[in-house]
Amino acid sequence: MKKIIYGLCLLAAWTLSGQSNSNSFTQSNQSLWKDFTYDMGNVFQGVGYAYSRPIYWQQDDFYKLGATTAITLGLYSIDDQSRRYFVEHKENVPNLILDYGWYAGSPQNNYGATGAVYLTGLFTRNEKLRRTGVLLLSSATATGFLQQLTKSVTGRARPQTNLGKNHFKPFGGSAGYRSFPSGHAVLTFTNAHVIAKQFDSWWIKGPIYAIGVTPGLTRIYEEQHWASDVFLSWVLSYFVVESIDKYLDKKYEQKYNATSTDDLTSLNFTFTGNRIGVVYSF
Repeated sequence: MKKIIYGLCLLAAWTLSGQSNSNSFTQSNQSLWKDFTYDMGNVFQGVGYAYSRPIYWQQDDFYKLGATTAITLGLYSIDDQSRRYFVEHKENVPNLILDYGWYAGSPQNNYGATGAVYLTGLFTRNEKLRRTGVLLLSSATATGFLQQLTKSVTGRARPQTNLGKNHFKPFGGSAGYRSFPSGHAVLTFTNAHVIAKQFDSWWIKGPIYAIGVTPGLTRIYEEQHWASDVFLSWVLSYFVVESIDKYLDKKYEQKYNATSTDDLTSLNFTFTGNRIGVVYSF
């Protein structure tokens, strides 16, 4: 009888243990799903926040816009000369670097890498890495859509068409009229700026930025973009990342910058898995 009672106790303990593990597994999945929907909501909200920033520009922001415009026009004025310089020195650039510029800036490769960063943070429960992944995905989405729209609207001829720096065909449609801005430069510099923000030392930041600007430069060597296209692409990436990063400061406890977000206002999109909406925060 004692053996039977002992056996029943063991069976009950094993059953309860199995239920506990099952509940733990279920709770873990629910927690992962909760984190995932929260993060994806922040991806879309970050995009909306970045697009709404010009509404809230202050005097300093217009100074930055003026400086950016002046430098871009300066580069535009020498686009023909800079094109000749890059073409004349292309043979000095290793094919490995030129190939890297193409593959690193391809959207499918970019989203594959940024997605891997985010999923690693999600499954390891590392909030800082999750936040970094959200910033990468949100910034790439915001800059990627904006550069595609701008390319179509401006219709600037690529250098390889030999039509000159002043040739534009708005809504031209063909690949030869999609020079401005550079998608490769936008995506790779976006990634570089996000990653560089994780570090304080310029001995680390410097090489990261060098890797980030290389694809943009190779696109000039390949006569796919003008120097002014690439420069403005880098500026676009920088300000979009900065904007979204400030927004994420108030969404995650793990921060790597100390920017205050008390006075931030925004027009945001919400996403919770089964609900989509628009929220104005002030």
